[in-house]
Amino acid sequence: MNSTNLSVLLLMALLLSLSCAEDEMAPLSCPEYQEGFDGSCYEFVALPRSFLSGQGWCERGGGHLAFILNIDTQQFLQKHLQPEQDWWLGLAPASPNLTLDSAVAEGPLSWLDGSDVSYSNWVNDPDPGAGCGHILRSSGFQWEATSNCSQELHFICQFGLYLMCVCFFKKNPFSWSEENNITGTVGSVSLTRGNGSVIPIENLSEEIEIFLPRPEGVQANSTILYLGNYSTLMVDVPSPDVTLVLKIKPSKDITFQLFLGYKDDPNDKQYIAKTQMPHQSNTQEEKYTWVLGPKDLTGKVGVHYLVVRPIVEAGVKSVNATVTVTSIAAQCKYWNETLSTWSEDGCRVGPLTTLLATQCLCTHLTFFGNSFFVMPNLVDVSRTAELFGTFTQNPVVVCFIGSIFVAYVLVVIWARRKDIQDTAKVKVTLLEDNDPLAEYRYMLNISTGHRRGASTSSQVTVTLMGMQGESEPHHLTDPDKPVFERGAVDTFLLTTPFSLGELQSIRLWHDNSGGHPAWYINKVMVQDVETGQKWHFLCNSWLTIDMSECTLDKVFPVATEMDLKKFSNMFFMRTAKDFRDGHIWFSVISRPPTSTFTCVQRVSCCFSLLLCTMLTSIMFWGIPTDPSEQTMDLGHIEFTWQQLMIGVQSSIIMFPINLLIVSIFRNTRPRETKPGKPKAEVSKQGKTGRVSPSQPSSPQRDRELTPDTVIKDIKKIAQSLSKAMKSPIPHLELEMKSGPQTDINTLLSLVEDIIRQQNRVSGEFYTDYLYRQLRHVEKELSLLGPSRFPNPDSYCQAVQQVQGMKGLLESSSLAGDELAQSPGQAESSDGDSGSKKCCQDGLPWWFVFIGWILVVATSGVSGYFTMMYGLTYGKDRSISWLISMVVSFFQSLLIIQPLKVLGFAAFFALVLKKVDQEEYGDPKIEGALRNPVWAVRRDSTRSFYQPPPPTDVERMRNNMIKEQKVFALIKEILTYMGFMWMLLLVAYGQRDPNAYFLIQHIRQSFSQGISDSMSHGNVFTWANTSLLSNLFGECPGFITDGNSKLVGNARLRQVRVQKNSCRMARSMRQAVPDCHAPYSWEVEDMGSYGPGWNRSAGENTSKTLRSPWQYQTQARLRAQPIWGSVVLYRGGGFVVDLGPDSQNASSTLQYLFDNTWLDMFTRAVFVEFTVYNANVNLFCIVTLMLETTAVGAFQFRSELQSVRLYQSTGGLHIFVMASEVIYFLFIFYYMYVQGKLMKQQKWAYFKTKWNLLELAIILLSWSALSVFIKRSLLGNRDMEYYHNHKDQFASFHETATADAVLGYLIAFLVLLATVKLWHLMRFNPKLHMITATLQRAWTDISGFILVITIMFLAYSNLMYGWKLYSYRTLLDSALTMVSLQLGIFNYDEVLDYNPVLGAFLIGSCIIFMTFVVLNLFISVILVAFTQEQMHHKVLEAGCVSHPVKIMNQLPSFLWINAKKCQLKIA
Repeated sequence: MNSTNLSVLLLMALLLSLSCAEDEMAPLSCPEYQEGFDGSCYEFVALPRSFLSGQGWCERGGGHLAFILNIDTQQFLQKHLQPEQDWWLGLAPASPNLTLDSAVAEGPLSWLDGSDVSYSNWVNDPDPGAGCGHILRSSGFQWEATSNCSQELHFICQFGLYLMCVCFFKKNPFSWSEENNITGTVGSVSLTRGNGSVIPIENLSEEIEIFLPRPEGVQANSTILYLGNYSTLMVDVPSPDVTLVLKIKPSKDITFQLFLGYKDDPNDKQYIAKTQMPHQSNTQEEKYTWVLGPKDLTGKVGVHYLVVRPIVEAGVKSVNATVTVTSIAAQCKYWNETLSTWSEDGCRVGPLTTLLATQCLCTHLTFFGNSFFVMPNLVDVSRTAELFGTFTQNPVVVCFIGSIFVAYVLVVIWARRKDIQDTAKVKVTLLEDNDPLAEYRYMLNISTGHRRGASTSSQVTVTLMGMQGESEPHHLTDPDKPVFERGAVDTFLLTTPFSLGELQSIRLWHDNSGGHPAWYINKVMVQDVETGQKWHFLCNSWLTIDMSECTLDKVFPVATEMDLKKFSNMFFMRTAKDFRDGHIWFSVISRPPTSTFTCVQRVSCCFSLLLCTMLTSIMFWGIPTDPSEQTMDLGHIEFTWQQLMIGVQSSIIMFPINLLIVSIFRNTRPRETKPGKPKAEVSKQGKTGRVSPSQPSSPQRDRELTPDTVIKDIKKIAQSLSKAMKSPIPHLELEMKSGPQTDINTLLSLVEDIIRQQNRVSGEFYTDYLYRQLRHVEKELSLLGPSRFPNPDSYCQAVQQVQGMKGLLESSSLAGDELAQSPGQAESSDGDSGSKKCCQDGLPWWFVFIGWILVVATSGVSGYFTMMYGLTYGKDRSISWLISMVVSFFQSLLIIQPLKVLGFAAFFALVLKKVDQEEYGDPKIEGALRNPVWAVRRDSTRSFYQPPPPTDVERMRNNMIKEQKVFALIKEILTYMGFMWMLLLVAYGQRDPNAYFLIQHIRQSFSQGISDSMSHGNVFTWANTSLLSNLFGECPGFITDGNSKLVGNARLRQVRVQKNSCRMARSMRQAVPDCHAPYSWEVEDMGSYGPGWNRSAGENTSKTLRSPWQYQTQARLRAQPIWGSVVLYRGGGFVVDLGPDSQNASSTLQYLFDNTWLDMFTRAVFVEFTVYNANVNLFCIVTLMLETTAVGAFQFRSELQSVRLYQSTGGLHIFVMASEVIYFLFIFYYMYVQGKLMKQQKWAYFKTKWNLLELAIILLSWSALSVFIKRSLLGNRDMEYYHNHKDQFASFHETATADAVLGYLIAFLVLLATVKLWHLMRFNPKLHMITATLQRAWTDISGFILVITIMFLAYSNLMYGWKLYSYRTLLDSALTMVSLQLGIFNYDEVLDYNPVLGAFLIGSCIIFMTFVVLNLFISVILVAFTQEQMHHKVLEAGCVSHPVKIMNQLPSFLWINAKKCQLKIA
């Protein structure tokens, strides 16, 4: 076989079967003119040929005369042979050199391939001299041997079926080979005989061209060289047996040289390869392709340098041109089955190799494989200036990096301000109403939720309740900063006289004051500062009067270990903490103020992490995947080992350094302040963070110290004793009730008796507190002196009593010396030890400088190399990388990382179940608490110290509900006003004011020559004059004055009644032969006739032709029923087109007139046509009717309807479309609202009329939308019909009907919407008065309506119904009577007919209807109006708790008089 043909054949076969499966083989098949059997194809040639000629014919097709080797073949041939013909077989004497020209040799017969005849079907045994054999005719397909081989018989050719097997493997099937370096695709091409033996093809003189596709996703590593600046490129050769293919694409047609050097820049003398481009070749691609085989590269591996040097004329220093260099490393190998290895012998890489396919040129057939390496371009730091010199051609990455740096600076400025604000929030608030002498401390951390509206402006009060007592109510406030903001954690220091023991619950309430009183409390943590014990309270509740439990006061029990380990609590706590503090990106916004990891540091870490991510992304951008690698499958996620290694390498480059930076910033201790700070700095610290010592007291406070003050302090001691004893003391209560005139000596005696009765009242800590209280009273007495007391003896006795009680406590205490010790000393010593312990945690403060150095270094290096890679890649590839990086970054930030946070939170909540103890920090409390003498005393009479009474809460709740109702109504009204505005825009946007003028113009034009009563002849006269003159104007195709285009042809249509369609009186049957009834659908004539309404001629008329004498149905005419002045007419009838011009129309009318198309059976004639006026963009569907009521006279009526099928292109159209979209957004909103109401009210929803009104509006809106879509579809259909049948009548009746229905629906929508708006405006006194008046008078009104109806019927149609035009029908009579009441009446018509009877009719009607009935009707309404004014009730929802405030906001909108709705507000 010719090698060139073979190469082409193999290439085509390979390309056509690249998608074959690895084990797939195409089935054997024969041509259509051959029959296949047992691996061979048989052709039955019905041409007379000699034996040798038949054999030659078969050999030219690649076969031979047929062999019958078994009975199966014999039976197969018998099915296809003609029994009356003889057929040559491949039987001849055995001869190794049988040719077409040789004579038949002598010897026994055998098959032409020399094989013996093992199976035979001879008629007779062959003679020894026989030279050939054939199938004998009419012998049952038996064989006969003959010596006459020159006779011409039919013959059978047998062809061997050869199979070309082409297989394609995406992966290397010989991966077990030691030299498994095939990274591309593998293809196999072989030729096989029908018996399965392979035909060896090797050592061809011409190479076979094979293209092996590369894997998908391989990107080009193209580098642009600017010949004016530099022309050197670094190329990495990964293997000694690789072929390097360099694709050069110059920007201009220039000649240049290429030098390739190893480990150094090549020049004219030192290089390993050299060439000049363009090459001498037939194709453009080969001209600029340089193929360097392993011999050309001399087996050297590593970095090579490519120099591009333009060849310029003498005197030219540089060339303003660029070349794009794409480097591809590839290999072509074949599978050596003998050595079981991959070999390159006889195969080489061709110049047509691209990134999509490798061209392999081989001299044999076997398994072919290709290996490829797309090398990433290395960044040469020494060419930094040259690369940045190309900034104008490729500014993408550099500008992006620069914008990131600018954004970083702006965000850092914002973050610094936020850090300053957060610093002010880090404060332990020492409650001002703490008892100065109470030194048992509790730290309260109160967390406000993150929900919308969670913060509060109310005054919050707390009470702690423990097993050993409860604390006083404490007002939680801070004068230096706002408290209880959304998502904030506020810390308070609360003191008690003694330990409360194990806490049981906490009670919180507020006074519902301020602009946003509602408060959502998330949780509370209380810590006993003395013992370090913590209690958690999981609140998660609203304290408000209009949500949840509708309460302002609530007691929260302490959370147990089981409560803390619930999945919901642990999951949400862990999620909130991870997002607020753990997640590096989200924590920039929601960072906890107590964290030492500042917002500026977090922004800097994000900046460094982003630049490192960009660097790793651009480093590995475009690296091709290895298709021979095993793909790991995890469900729908597939990845390779190479991808995994790239991820690991990226993580090794990026995460360690960034993790180190974050760890340094997070774990570095803040810098300690030195003792000798200036005063200004100390005062600043007091404002921003720590509880500072109290200021010296003002001398003015001396005036506040009075004997009554001392008596109050003694009463306070007595009250604390009562709480400590946990039981009320009767005589103590009597003394407390006696008021401020209580004797001080009596109180002190009572306290002394209690102390003497109790050896140890409540532990040592309370004994210390009591001792300090007595010492405080003693100091107050000494400051007052005996002169301030009315009785000096009482003063001296009081001093002695206090000193005696102090001595009693000192004697009862085991450590009396400790009572005299200052609390501040012990506290300061504890504080020193605590500070020393604290200083041992975390990294030294100066580590923060190391973190900043690392941030600057990583950001600078990453940004620099990212810009270098971007400049190297070129503009197009940089844009592709940038888009991919931005998409993947936001995908990771917004989807993957939040899912990780949620996943870890669920894992900790479900598996570990470890309660995460939040670090609220241990703020340092500096200095003494207060000077107990001059401290501001607690005013227990303030309202917020008492929980709100239930009656006040109920009153506030009612007021709030009323306010909410009013504001909800205002919101609903404003929303509905927007809805009404959109509805009106949609309604009037569907109509054009020019439509009226267009209709009037057309109606007046065609009504010329019309009289009140017209005969058949008058109808034809009008048609020939006014109709034709206006229908075919001066401009061809336009009507009247040339402004309106005639769309299609006009047509005439008439409806008729059947003959003898009515019954006559018997006495008149002989005088009147025929009776023809008025038109009705039952008597309409639908027959087929001939000219002149000849029935016999009509029977022979073809029904496929449209004849004016043949009835056509409404469906065929694409028409609709139409109302006339008399009756409703069907859309079918007898139709004739008037043609495209006036001449055709005139001849048509003359034909109809001559053949009496209008006769006594005609009941209505319609002239139908459609025009389009481009000036106003309107279609007008015109129907001119001439109808009769069987009296012989025609009356004229016109029906015109305008439709806009083409939307205008101006700004108004866009505005209307936007209004339609917004309108249906409103509909979706109202559907949602009504759906919620249905779900809440269930079947009761349908019992409210206003709900049904809303439902009707929604249903009508969707109905209008469906009709609008239907009208658009019908309009498109009609216009398409017109464009395809311009010479016929184009019916737009269905479109016009749909447009009319749309108009009616929109009108009903406007009506219902107006009714609803009336209902919403029910708080307007005037509107409410009208509604209430009609409701009150409805009973009387309904009775008068019945009377008025009877009177109308009496005067309507009894006398003139058959004589006067105004009374021709019942409806016309009713309209006439209404007009009479309004003074619009044709008096002359009635008086001319009968002056006496007419005057009586008019006079009596005016007297009874106008003066009596209507005046009584109006009087009923006026009486009801007067009664309603006297008993008018203001609606419940109209009287709100703060009417002045609400009505001042919207006085002109609701028109409500605020003076009528007032409440006394406490």
